[in-house]
Amino acid sequence: MSGLAVLEEELPATHTGPKGVINDWRKFKLETEDHDNMPPSKRELLRQMSTPQKPEEFGEKVNRKMSTQEYELIQQEDEMCLRKYRRQCMQEMHERLSFGPRFEGVCELENGEAFLDVIEKEHHLTLVAVHVYEDGVPGCEALNSCLDCLAAEYPGIKFCKIRASRTGAGDRFPDDVLPAVLVYKAGELLGNFLHITQHLGEEFFAVDVEAFLNQYGFLPEKVFTACPNDEDDADIE
Repeated sequence: MSGLAVLEEELPATHTGPKGVINDWRKFKLETEDHDNMPPSKRELLRQMSTPQKPEEFGEKVNRKMSTQEYELIQQEDEMCLRKYRRQCMQEMHERLSFGPRFEGVCELENGEAFLDVIEKEHHLTLVAVHVYEDGVPGCEALNSCLDCLAAEYPGIKFCKIRASRTGAGDRFPDDVLPAVLVYKAGELLGNFLHITQHLGEEFFAVDVEAFLNQYGFLPEKVFTACPNDEDDADIE
């Protein structure tokens, strides 16, 4: 059995389609409510609104009018639970997409052997971006700072840097082609950007480097988590 097949079997099942999403939402709603500390009337109302109705049961209650209190309660509870449900779904999606090694910061490569190792021996699913630089060359220091930011936002990508003089092929990286960014995956060179500042301009920031790499499809789609303020607002409500 292939590694991909094993990965797919280990992932938890997720209901798809309108009915599956609604059922997941109802289940989440019942699981997250604090039933022990709520009034009996509210507990019963939440049970009714979170439980699928059988056709015959619906027919018996179709003529019953909903009170203003019940309507407001449903709106309030739905909004709070929907926020929690959305955060949980995003977390589950993030966990599903976050396979493969994870990295912290930009790795400094000390010599040509380390350079070759990171290209040839890294996980086959891992994208490797190597900045070839040299101290004192315009744009190199700024690009190093930008990659520090991107490494924090894209931990699934292995960002590295190495001085041109330490690559073992310094004649291939004279100052006039620096800073250079080389992008590899599974040992294959996917991108070779020499003198990258000619694309970014004299003054650039992390968002500019991010946009440049995105043009070539090298960066994965970000998975945003809920803002902490959303959770605070939900608690206040």
